[in-house]
Amino acid sequence: MFSLVHTVPLRRLLLEQAPTLALSLGIAELAYKFHSFLLEAGAFLVTWYALDALRHGLTAQRGAPEKSLPRCDS
Repeated sequence: MFSLVHTVPLRRLLLEQAPTLALSLGIAELAYKFHSFLLEAGAFLVTWYALDALRHGLTAQRGAPEKSLPRCDS
């Protein structure tokens, strides 16, 4: 997470991740009632990943290629 925030410009984070983050939080709040923080947090992260992958696929399909993130090899 630290690398993501410091690697990707703030404007790009707000335009690309904020909508999927907000939608994922809404889905998690309304739909996930596992009575376990760990399960609900995991389901939220999977939802965020899936929505972001869907958004990425749709923007790539429209012919708007996204810039790839630089690799963090340590």
